[in-house]
Amino acid sequence: MVGFKATDVPPTATVKFLGAGTAACIADLITFPLDTAKVRLQIQGERQGPVQAAASAQYRGVLGTIMTMVRTEGPRSLYKGLVAGLQRQMSFASIRIGLYDSVKQFYTKGSEHAGIGSRLLAGSTTGALAVAVAQPTDVVKVRFQAQARAGGGWRYQSTIEAYKTIAREEGFRGLWKGTSPNVARNAIVNCAELVTYDLIKDTLLKANLMTDDLPCHFTSAFGAGFCTTIIASPVDVVKTRYMNSALCQYRSAGHCALTMLQKEGPQAFYKGFMPSFLRLGSWNVVMFVTYEQLKRALAAACASQDAPF
Repeated sequence: MVGFKATDVPPTATVKFLGAGTAACIADLITFPLDTAKVRLQIQGERQGPVQAAASAQYRGVLGTIMTMVRTEGPRSLYKGLVAGLQRQMSFASIRIGLYDSVKQFYTKGSEHAGIGSRLLAGSTTGALAVAVAQPTDVVKVRFQAQARAGGGWRYQSTIEAYKTIAREEGFRGLWKGTSPNVARNAIVNCAELVTYDLIKDTLLKANLMTDDLPCHFTSAFGAGFCTTIIASPVDVVKTRYMNSALCQYRSAGHCALTMLQKEGPQAFYKGFMPSFLRLGSWNVVMFVTYEQLKRALAAACASQDAPF
């Protein structure tokens, strides 16, 4: 990321890798209920038309969804899938965020002046690579968040059982279900999130509107969260629906998107927009602010001990 002064200790790639994963886990712990509410709203009404779905909607709005879940399933339901979520962030965010600067420098051949094209390429590359590694954790997280108590029991009882059950019932490919839309979604999210954060921060610093401190990080992260939500919501809804779908419910991610369009209309692609924005906005703020501080703390600790990673 931009912003370090010449007097600062430059963080190594390993420091960024570990710092990004840790910061993302902290952000997930704080914002996970919003993510769960987003998933419930995104899958609501997928087997009905728009009129029937509106009439029989169980969840209405962010607060309404959270209150309904607490009332019918208990407060712990808001954190279903958290273990898989933290597993996902430790592998996923470490790659897509922690390696972003290194990949950007690779595309610019080490130059400090990266153009928009190099930033977009770096964001797409690390986003796609992260999905290739962390896809099973994302599938399990979404399944847990989507499951509501039915017939007196849960679809999955534990994270380990979910991995085993999906692999047994749907084969190895079941753990990688929705990889294509997830690659598309995360390439888009990574570009929108990291590149927007990078550009906003760079602009604020170069125009001397802010210094490289917490208010600058907060402003850049909030702007990145808003832009990312607008751009990525349609792909995110399709990804969630397809990952959570029963075996053979949809032939492909494209078929899932077409079914949504036919049955629920274009507005279905922005289902759960408000919790998506609240979650992405708050997640970005917590993650980037924490990440910036962790990078500096870890880099300074490594330098003081003369033990670079």
